[in-house]
Parts: sequence; C-alpha cells; structure tokens
Amino acid sequence: MSAGNSPRESLEMESFHTRFSAWTPFSNKSLNRQLFQERVALISHWFDLWTNKQRQEFLFTIFLRCTKSQLRVIQDWFSERMQVAKVDFSTVLPRFISLYIFSFLNPKDLCAAAQVSWPWKFLTEQDCLWMPKCIKFGWFLPYTPTDNEYGAWKHHYIACVSNLDWLTPREAAAVYGTLNEPKTEDEELQERQREKCLRKIVWEKIALQKQELFKVRPPWVSGTYCSRLFKSKCQPRLSQTVRDRVRLHETLEKQLVLSSLESLPKRSNISGCHSYPLLSKKNWRGVYKNDSSSSNALQPHFILISSRIPAYEMVVNSVRAGIISVVYEHSGLNLETLLYLIEKALDGQMAQSVGIFSDGDSREINLLQGYKIGIKNLLMPEVRDFWEKLGSYVAPEEEGGHVDLFVPLGASEAGIEVLSQLSQLTGTLFTAPTGIATGSYQHVLSDWLGRQWETAPPSIYFSEPKLQTWSSFTDFLEDTLKSVRKQLSPLFKELQKNISGRMIGQFVFDTMSVANILNNQEIVQALADGLIELSKENSERKLQLDSAEKRTRVVRELFKSERKYVQMLEIVRDVYVRPLRAALSSNRAILSAANIQIMFSDILQILCLNRRFLDDLRDRLQEWGPAHCVGEIFIKFGSQLNMYTNFFNNYPMVLKTIEKCREMIPAFRAFLKRHDKTIVTKMLSLPELLLYPSRRFEEYLHLLYALRLHTPAEHIDRGNLTIAIDQIKNYKGYIDQMKQNINMKDHLLDIQRLIWGCPTLSEANRYLIRVQDVAQLHCCDEDISFYLRLYEHTCDLSLFLFNDALLVSSRGTSHTPFERTSKSTYQFIASVALHRLIIEDIPDSKFIKNAFILQGPKHEWICATEVEDDKFLWLSVLQNAIKSSMEK
Repeated sequence: MSAGNSPRESLEMESFHTRFSAWTPFSNKSLNRQLFQERVALISHWFDLWTNKQRQEFLFTIFLRCTKSQLRVIQDWFSERMQVAKVDFSTVLPRFISLYIFSFLNPKDLCAAAQVSWPWKFLTEQDCLWMPKCIKFGWFLPYTPTDNEYGAWKHHYIACVSNLDWLTPREAAAVYGTLNEPKTEDEELQERQREKCLRKIVWEKIALQKQELFKVRPPWVSGTYCSRLFKSKCQPRLSQTVRDRVRLHETLEKQLVLSSLESLPKRSNISGCHSYPLLSKKNWRGVYKNDSSSSNALQPHFILISSRIPAYEMVVNSVRAGIISVVYEHSGLNLETLLYLIEKALDGQMAQSVGIFSDGDSREINLLQGYKIGIKNLLMPEVRDFWEKLGSYVAPEEEGGHVDLFVPLGASEAGIEVLSQLSQLTGTLFTAPTGIATGSYQHVLSDWLGRQWETAPPSIYFSEPKLQTWSSFTDFLEDTLKSVRKQLSPLFKELQKNISGRMIGQFVFDTMSVANILNNQEIVQALADGLIELSKENSERKLQLDSAEKRTRVVRELFKSERKYVQMLEIVRDVYVRPLRAALSSNRAILSAANIQIMFSDILQILCLNRRFLDDLRDRLQEWGPAHCVGEIFIKFGSQLNMYTNFFNNYPMVLKTIEKCREMIPAFRAFLKRHDKTIVTKMLSLPELLLYPSRRFEEYLHLLYALRLHTPAEHIDRGNLTIAIDQIKNYKGYIDQMKQNINMKDHLLDIQRLIWGCPTLSEANRYLIRVQDVAQLHCCDEDISFYLRLYEHTCDLSLFLFNDALLVSSRGTSHTPFERTSKSTYQFIASVALHRLIIEDIPDSKFIKNAFILQGPKHEWICATEVEDDKFLWLSVLQNAIKSSMEK
C-alpha cells in the first residue's frame, strides 16, 4: 500500500487539488503562473475600459473580500510611498507660512518646539519670531546683529528673563503693599482734591478750544511777509485730539468747516498777485487814452469754448488767426473760476466782442456743470455777478462791442427774454442764432438776432468752411476723438514741455559754457515756461422776413427734417428687418423670431407713428396758409408717445441682444458685416441708426419754440403750440434723465475699476466733479512758524472730487517697453464726506508753493499743486462743493 498508489487513489488526489478550480493546473507551477498573469492582464484591460464609477465599484467589491492582513499590506504600501501620516509640514510648506504658524506660540512652547527636530529648531529660533516678543517688554538689542548671526533675539530674550526679579506673592505684598490695604483720611482727601483740580483743568481747556473754533479768521493775504506772520500767529493748526472732541457736537464741527471755507483765497487776491480791476463802461475809454491809435482794430476778439462741445478740438482748429480762444472744462469749474480764466486770457485788455461756444437749447445755456442759466436763475446773485463782470470786459455798444452766444436762444420767446435781460443787465448787446436749421449744431450757421454786421458772428471767430465741416460730422468726430484722447493724452501732456525744454537747452548749450549753464538754471527754466505760455497764446446777413414768412419757413423745415427722420427709420426696416424675416420664413433663419421681436418691434411701431405724423404734416402743407395750424397735429402726436417710452426702456436690452447675437451667431455677424456702414445705410451701423429717436425730440423742441416765436399772440394755433411744447419738453426731460443716469453709472464704474482697492462708488445722485493731481508733503517741524517750515515730498496723490465725498488715492506711473506713452495707476487711500472736510491754506514761502491742507475726521494730507492756477481752481471748486453738500 505504501510502495505505490493505486489508480483510484491517484484520481482522488488529483480531484482534491482541483476542486476549487477545475481548470487551474496547480501541479504545474510555471503553467499556473503564466495563466495567472494572463488573467491579471485581462482584468487590467477591462479596468482600463471602465468608467470612473465602475472602477470605484470594483475596488469597493475587492476591498470587502480582503482580509485584515491584506488591508494592512495596502495601508503599509500607501504609508511607504505617500507618507500621509509622517510628513513634516515645515519641510513641505513655504517658509513664511511655517513661520506664521510658529508665531502663535509663546516663548515656552517655542523652546519646546525647538527640541522636536533640526528643521523646527532652525525655524523657531528666527529673529522675526523673537523680536516682537522682546519689543513688547521694551527689551532692545544693544547692538546690530550681523548678517550671519543666528538666534540673537532669542538669546537676548532668555538673558532678560533670567535677570528678572521674581517675587513671591508674600514678598511682593511686603515690598509694594496690597490692593485691599485701607488709606488714611489725609490720603483720600489729597486724592479727591487732585481729581477735582484735573477736571477743572480739562474743562478750561475744552472751553478755550471752543472759543477758538468760533473765531473768525482774518482774510487770506498770502504772498507777503506780513501776511505770513499774521497767519502763523492767528491761525494755529487744530490737532486731531481737538477734532475728536468737537466731533461730539455736530454744530461745532459744521462751524469749523464753514470757518475754514471763509479763510480760503479769493479771486481778487491770488498768492499776492492782485487780479486785474474790473473795467466799467465809464472808465473803459481811459484805458487806451495814452494810445493815439486806439481803434477797434486793436481790440481783440475773444471766444470761450466749452469742452462739452463734441469734437471741440476741431472747433479750436477752426478759430481764425488773431482771435483769443480759451477752452474750459465743463465739469469741475464754477462761475468764479471761469471768470478768472477770462481775466487771465485778456490780460487787462478790453475785448471788441466775446463769444461763448457752449452747450444748450433754445431756453437756457448749459454753461457749466450745475449752471444751466435760463430765465429762472438769471437774477441769482452769483449768476448776475458773472454776467455783469463779463460785460465789463467788452467794448460798449456804441463802439461796436457785443457778446455772441452760440446757443439757439433766438428760437424761442424765453431765449429772447434771456438775451434782453442780459443786455439790460450789462449794457452790452447780446446776440444768438435763431436755430431754425435742424441737425447737430447746424443752428450755429443759421440766422442771428441783433443788428447787422459786416460779417456774421461765426465768421468773426471761425473759418466758416472748417466750422461747416465740423457741424456736419460732430457725432462721428466725437466718437473718433474719444479713443484718440484716451491713447494720446499721456503723450501730449508732456510733449509741449519737452519740446520747449529741448529748444531752450540746445540754445543755451550753443551759446554758454557748462559752468554758466549751472549758474543760470532758474533763467533757463523761466525761458522754457515762457515758451510754453507763448505757444498757448498763439494756439451771412440776416434775412428781413415778416412773421408769416418765418412761420412758413419753420413749418417747411419741420416737414423736411421729419421726412429725413422717417427715411432713416425706413432704412432699419428695409435693410435689416425684412431680410431677417425673409430668412426666417425660408428655413434658413439667421436670427430666431424672439430675437427679431426684441430688436425691432419697438422701432417699427415708432416708424408707423412717425409716418402718420409725416402724412398729417404733408396734408397740412399742401393747403398751407397764414391761418392754418400745426399745434393740433403735435398734440395728437404727443398723446401717442408711449411707443417711444417702450423703446427707451428696452433700448439697453436691444443693444445687449445685438452684441450677444453678434458674438454667438456667425451668420448674424456676417449679415451685419454685409449691411453695416454701407452707402444704403449712409455709412452708419445698426446701433447708430437706433440712436436717431433719442435725438429727434431735441429738434422737435427747437422747431416748436421757433414756431411759437413767429406765431402772433392772437393766432388760434398759439395755445396748441404751448401745450405741444410742454408735452415734448417733459418727454425730453425724461430722456435726458435716463441718459444722465446711465452715463453717471458707467462713469462711476470706470473710476471704480481704475482705482485699485476702491470701494463701491455707485450711489444715487452721485457724480464726479473734478480730478486733481497733487503732491503729498510732510512737514519736518511744525513747531516753527509757517514761513520757516520745511517740507519733503512723500508721494503723488490724485484727488477725486464727487458731489458728496472726496476720494484720495495714491498715483503711480508705469511705462510700457518701447513705447512713449505711460499709464497711471491708482491705489485707494481714504474717502471723506465733504461736510466733514476742513481746508486750510498754507501761505507761499521760499520753501513751499501752492500748498494747502485737507483734514478729515481720521486723516490729514498736506498737498501742493504744480501750477498756481490749479490750486486756485481746485480750492474754489472744492469750496462750492462743500457748501452745496452742507446745504442738502
């Protein structure tokens, strides 16, 4: 039995080895290994083809079948290769993060952490960890550690701690006494008297400070030695502590702000240089009495151009030779500063005529931001004073002097009343265009009111062909010049200064030695400044028709402009709407029906409305006579303006839909490329064509005013014209308010994106008034008098003045490689409410020029402008903004 196995026993043994797998050859190890590897490769192939979810389910099934020993093998494999539990964070994280973590430990824990490992010892003994702990107790190193010295502050901390005099509670009580030890009666009496004396001193100082706040400051007379002494003695700076005390009383703070405004410089005295005296009509002849040839030819013509005029650079380029022109900023100025610019440009001369090229309509002049001058506010003290002083700069009417307002005031009765009151107020002839011609600033070249001249007022100041070209393309020129100003303003800002400096420098180096040049640097700079100022200085008759003919002329102009307007709306229908709808019905749709409805439904309803209005005008003109009326047609038209309301409310959504479809639908992008800016569309794009409805109402208003002006009072149409004017005027106000809100919101968002770290600027009724670049200064010693103080330049600031707050930001300049232009960067510092802002003037001395102080509740800035005029203009505008903010 033992010598061998029977065949039956051999079969039983083989079945025993193969009962778990009837086809796995356990007896043959090499074959078994080969078969196992093939199965593993097959499973791996399947595993690669599975999704992530299937792989997770497979692994979850396998791990459930594994024993604890097998799971432990997997855990050891991960631990050896990934080191999840044994990793040292100080060797993985950046060093500054590890130091930040260790900075939360106290000295005892830091010493314990230093014993963990060498990396921890190196980190926990860094000076940046131990230096704050030493300085907290007033322990400073008696020497400066070298660059290679290690752990100096830790050793110093340990040395200081080891030398401390530690006392037990009983020893401390024996030396210093206990808190509960009762005091004697004499000690308590002395302590009460000391407290009473201190309270009395504090109340006396507070009362003294209050008296100083209510004192009226002396007038500002800077520029002289006596004024500096007087100001340094009588106007001490208020400390921040006093400001904090006064903050408890809003009335005292308001009084403090008002007193600071009263001490600001006036136009009559700027840095010691008195402005030119106002020349009245009585003493005007005496100005030129020593000149035997004081004829009208020697009297210059002066033109004032607003920056609000579209493409005002083209208007400046159209000014004739010999005409004094000044371009002023529409925003950021007031009437006083505007008058100062006029005085400086005239330089004491009397002007033969003065022209004001500004924005406005037939009832008022939009002279400055916040100064729309009309019949209602013409007699306000500030406005009346401006026109009286302006009239004193013009020659008398007997000598041919006149003031020309390039605003269509002659097209309405209210405008003519404004001209009449201005003439009576100043004793000077005021003229304005009648504004019958419609279009963008076409009224400038129309007929003018007033007496006849040899040349029309536009021809006195401008080259008429250039002005005609400008008036025809103002909108297109403005869109182009916006991008040009943005790109080239940093370059042109310094270009004139650099050219003048190079010219003077080349001349000086050709004629003088280096030693003489160094000794005459001030003269060279004065020559360069003078060259800049010198370059700055050199930078058809009215038809006599009766009222009936003029009224017919206005009606024909109305019909002509309305026909042109309807033709522009028909371009939208024929060029854009019909092809898009045809493509939609031919199963080759470019846009969906919903997008076509959003873009064009409102404009098509407006087209139907204005076609009916045009037909009514055509029928009325076919049988036109002096007794016929137009007002009832306008009243009928004004009762259906809800179609325009829907268009203007949906206008932002229409533009967004056009841009979105242009970006996402290539067929629509190709469609616009074929049709935009072609001869059929008069070189306009679709968004530009959709602008016409908003501009049409201003033309309606001008024509209605002109029509009522030439309609007799007893005419039956006059009452209807008045009603129609009120309808169109109210609706135009609604459109202007929508435009203003959108423009102000976009402007604030642009400023917010421009300033790094700027808070949200979008507030109701907030708008930007002026931006001023200044240099921030630091006073080295405030204990000495004003005229001996030294200042150092710390950084550059930009002050953004809003109607309710002042935003202060630091300004930097970054240059692009290989380009001349530079980019300004802004960093937010603080914002101060205007009603809490205090302004103090710093008199000029040989150490400082054009400086002032801005003091808020928590911050104070000593600022200085580069040019003297900038300081005066900035303080004047800031003063008016603060007063307006406090009146609200």
